[in-house]
Amino acid sequence: MQRGFTLIELMVVIVIIAILAAIAMSTYGNYITRSKVQAAKTDLNALALNLENELQRNLVYGTHSFKSADEISNAYAGWRPSQKNNFTYTLNSDATTYTLTATGTSGSLATCVLTFDQTATGGVAGCGSVTTW
Repeated sequence: MQRGFTLIELMVVIVIIAILAAIAMSTYGNYITRSKVQAAKTDLNALALNLENELQRNLVYGTHSFKSADEISNAYAGWRPSQKNNFTYTLNSDATTYTLTATGTSGSLATCVLTFDQTATGGVAGCGSVTTW
């Protein structure tokens, strides 16, 4: 009597492992996307704190129209976005209002747009399973 596995049994095991791996990869990808979106939200909140600090010191927001994280970091030296490689940051402000935007740059974040303004209202669009601020 020979002992061992038949080819069919091995193929069934391989198919089961492949299905589990596909589910795990999809779930892991969603987890990574959500974590990057959350980090970008934190970046916008930190930038908003810099603007609020500016308001407290000067009684107005500065008039700005920055189109990159580097421009913003030059104006607000304490702000360093953790998601600079995954999002493009913009800042538009006048004396009484500001709008902060983080736009995804590629992959699963390509359609993701996060916004935040002086009323502490955040918006989320196209960010997969993340639908609220």
